[in-house]
Amino acid sequence: MQRISIDPITRLEGHGKIDIFLDEQGNVADAYLQIPELRGFERFCVGRPAEEMPNLTNRICGVCPEAHHMASTKALDALFHVDPPPTAKKLRELFYSIFYATDHTTHFYALAGPDFVVGPNAPKAERNILGVIKKVGMDIAGKVLKMRHDGHHLIKMMGGRPVHPNWGLPGGVSRGITEEQREEIERLGLDAVEFAKFSLQLFTDIVLGNPDYVAMVTSDAFTHNTYNMGTVDENNCVNFYDGHIRVVGPDGKEHARYHPRDYQQYIEERVEPWTYLKFPYLKQVGWKGFTDGVESGIYKATPLARLNAADGMATPLAQAEYERMYDTLGGKPVQHTLATHWARLVELLYATEHWLELVRDPDITGDTFRVLPTETPTEGVGCVEAPRGTLTHHYTTDERGILTKVNLIVGTTNNNAAINMSVKKAAEGLIKGGKVISEGLLNQVEMAFRAYDPCMACATHTLPGQLPMEVRLRDPEGEVLEHFKQNLP
Repeated sequence: MQRISIDPITRLEGHGKIDIFLDEQGNVADAYLQIPELRGFERFCVGRPAEEMPNLTNRICGVCPEAHHMASTKALDALFHVDPPPTAKKLRELFYSIFYATDHTTHFYALAGPDFVVGPNAPKAERNILGVIKKVGMDIAGKVLKMRHDGHHLIKMMGGRPVHPNWGLPGGVSRGITEEQREEIERLGLDAVEFAKFSLQLFTDIVLGNPDYVAMVTSDAFTHNTYNMGTVDENNCVNFYDGHIRVVGPDGKEHARYHPRDYQQYIEERVEPWTYLKFPYLKQVGWKGFTDGVESGIYKATPLARLNAADGMATPLAQAEYERMYDTLGGKPVQHTLATHWARLVELLYATEHWLELVRDPDITGDTFRVLPTETPTEGVGCVEAPRGTLTHHYTTDERGILTKVNLIVGTTNNNAAINMSVKKAAEGLIKGGKVISEGLLNQVEMAFRAYDPCMACATHTLPGQLPMEVRLRDPEGEVLEHFKQNLP
């Protein structure tokens, strides 16, 4: 049996590899996404004061620390039995909307964009953000850079730092905003809405305007019929910061709608010996292996899954784009993996519209932005929609507030089973006996996981296997003196 390794896989956060096994006829017998790193955040948080968690867990990832910071802060609200005042909740959601717009911009243009703008079969050296800039021109590059700059500037203004914010506290936030800051946030929000509209038009022109891309997006090689999960508000519209978790089946019918604190009644986790990532699945359906369909408990929690799980968007421009996407792709639910990029841009527009709604709310500059906890800490669950999927932080403490148990289910972990299925199905559809296996073809296999915007840095928390390691000891002239290998072929 022949093995093809894509190692390392590219344009993601963290590290991973894909192993594809071919039978004697040259067809795909199996494929695996393997994550050869261990982080262990759940374990080394135990024994620490709970109030450290918002600043500790946001170090899990430098790409989406705001998501961990916010989920952790909300977990502390529950753990200390304190309800933040309205101004604090609105400030948090404003901050989170700004982060969302910034993060989605990064993925679409820097990680996913090269496959469509430059082309999936373009030379490897050109499939990157510099290749995108060369293809689309400096004017468009300037728009992307401005959006990224504005987002991080505002994240620093509100959260204290452009990366790893130190703002959230149980019962609220550490500082509010002034009227002058509010006016700047509103002005940059108006620019952000225009940028989101521009990005959707770019997608329409480059992807939907190319018949080959449309055929790829809608092909069976990039289609899976799984359950879909996302957070919704009281009207079943998409919400990133707060609400209930809604799960719909492959047929679009509601399977469950529950409060985040009840997640253990609905989600179970399992491990496999060949990866450090866990595999969550729907507890009431059960684990049936890596298979599609209503009988399999595998689900997705991506931007597309959020739109599938919701009945609509809560802002008018995003709702119009939501309707256009489903009308174009044949109605709900859409299960085409690569359509996740389109859904991500619909969410980008929603995030910027909601940003403006919140910054124009009279409460946003209120001077009461924290309530001090007074009760003994016990147990708390905090949940937000990270850009990569539903993010859950669950803490238990003793009476002094020292953590005795920590459980994290991050966005990429939710999608782990679906990502593995997508990689295998793409490989099966693209690699056939006798076909020349080019670098461009393997990149198309990578596109199957890239649509999920996976963050392996966030997702690896378990230790079922053995850590691969390779060490070369060199002398001052660079000659290899000793070569050590552990758990590598």
